[in-house]
Amino acid sequence: MTRSGFTKRLHSLWRPALAGLIGAAVYLAVAEVVALVVARTASPVLAVGSFVIDIVPRWAKELAIELFGSMDKIVLLGSVGLAVIVGAVIAGIVQQLRPPLGAILFAAAGTAALLATVTRAGVDPLPAAIPSLLGTISGVVVLVLLVRRSIEAQSSTERGDRARAAIERRGFLRLGLISGAAAIIVGVGARVTNVATASFEAARQALTLPEPASRVPVPDGAEFDIPDLTPLFTPNEDFYRVDTALTVPAVNPDTWTLTVTGMVDAPIEISFDELVAMGLDEYAVTLTCVSNEVGGDLIGNARWLGVPVRDVLALASPQSGADMVLSRSVDGFTASTPLEALTDPGLDAILAVAMNGEPLPAEHGFPVRMVVPGLYGYVSATKWLAELKVTTFAEDEAYWTPRGYSAEAPIKLSSRIDTPRIDRSIEAGPTKIAGVAWAQPVGVARVEVQIDDDAWQDAVVSTPINGNTWVQWYLDWEATAGTHYVTVRATDVDGTVQTDERASIAPDGASGLQRTLLRVG
Repeated sequence: MTRSGFTKRLHSLWRPALAGLIGAAVYLAVAEVVALVVARTASPVLAVGSFVIDIVPRWAKELAIELFGSMDKIVLLGSVGLAVIVGAVIAGIVQQLRPPLGAILFAAAGTAALLATVTRAGVDPLPAAIPSLLGTISGVVVLVLLVRRSIEAQSSTERGDRARAAIERRGFLRLGLISGAAAIIVGVGARVTNVATASFEAARQALTLPEPASRVPVPDGAEFDIPDLTPLFTPNEDFYRVDTALTVPAVNPDTWTLTVTGMVDAPIEISFDELVAMGLDEYAVTLTCVSNEVGGDLIGNARWLGVPVRDVLALASPQSGADMVLSRSVDGFTASTPLEALTDPGLDAILAVAMNGEPLPAEHGFPVRMVVPGLYGYVSATKWLAELKVTTFAEDEAYWTPRGYSAEAPIKLSSRIDTPRIDRSIEAGPTKIAGVAWAQPVGVARVEVQIDDDAWQDAVVSTPINGNTWVQWYLDWEATAGTHYVTVRATDVDGTVQTDERASIAPDGASGLQRTLLRVG
């Protein structure tokens, strides 16, 4: 094909490519509008994104968290959007070159989105299918009409009928502009309305919780005033977030209920007011994600107001033989927690309703979430809690177990260097090496630091609040010019020393010692 012929061919394909994009925009707009009426959670983009999260291999999930952190969901949605754009362009071009194959491809993609929507946990399939179904039909109709105009315009041009070609081109542009503009206005409006009307931030702000019966005493010496050292309590806005929810579930505390089912003598259902009326106490607990690498920041410490899980379970009378509680979120996520961890009076596993002095932020589980000391979040810290099923590990499996993670996952003894930071050079002379360490639920007794290959030195450790929270530590160091390796390790109250054996995140959390290279100028 000559260059002029290739250029001509490209010029003839811009209209069907645009037709595919407009068809996709119409599909999304119609789906969003219908979802607003019949099923707010049935947005096809969010459903496909959630489906991708469910099927993505473990290594890809860990890589996404490592590379993008809390931005991983935004990156995922962007990737889904890019795939929609590419697929729509391909469908439009194929429809012009090989009709009706492009329309069939478009319909197949819409069907895939429909299946992803109706197979989500906790979804009523019939209403959930309607947005994608009507969106697909609308998108296919627009695609076919636009491409038909494009084909007619091209055929008329090839016959030399310029007048007819001009009419078809104007018809294509008119239909395309009207459809595209309407799709953008209606689609964006529906999505904004969906989010705005589903948000219960106003209800959260208006929620007044009773004063707790007890407060956590913070002893003197619990926090050091050292620049760049992580604060004792992590502000809510800085607290890490790792979950499977692409959009934060909107749950109204006025209609929220918790059911306790399974191997119990008396299944129960309690409301938010009934839960709070059981009496709130304050607890200080450090939470850790299993995806936290050695030296990572997927960990935070907070004050929580809540009710002991054991008190709620006692109302239902768990039966003998049960050894696990399968907690379920309103969006279908599940976690498997040993029953013993929830009923042990010394562990204070709670159903939390507040975090650092305010009702739970929406992204951290409002109105109720689980907080269980000593266990990684994926087996304990269910947000937007809806159900507790008393069962057995042999009978039930939680969300992450078939994806390569252990059904039980106690938090591993670990420590971290916060300052000096690896990305900054420091001046020679007196400085402080500092960080945090944790050993739930027994607590940290000792932290040691090694400079290069010298002997281990004892660091100063802050006074612990309790065994369920991290401690701060620091070591005074006379820094000399050059590069130095700094290593930290912790010892818990039982005398267990943090292992130097490296282990990856899967199946039950990373281990090893953080060894950091410091530059001294």
